[in-house]
Amino acid sequence: MANTAQARKRARQAVAQRAHNMSLRSTLRTAIKRVVKAIEAGDKAAAAATFQASTSVIDRIADKKIIHKNKAARHKSRLAQAIKSMA
Repeated sequence: MANTAQARKRARQAVAQRAHNMSLRSTLRTAIKRVVKAIEAGDKAAAAATFQASTSVIDRIADKKIIHKNKAARHKSRLAQAIKSMA
């Protein structure tokens, strides 16, 4: 347990920050799942539109360092590749 006033405050802040980060990570996962669902549905135009919207979400979360920029790039690359390879 935190012994000093500043340590108690930092512990409180850490709880709030963790909740915020978890929310952003959930938003990221949802954005990725939307694109995957559109790809699986087979509609290339809808998948491309969803990918376009999800790209900004992925980049925004990477800019806040919730995930590493390379992980964001990897997700975007794999989704773009999947859309490109659609019939």
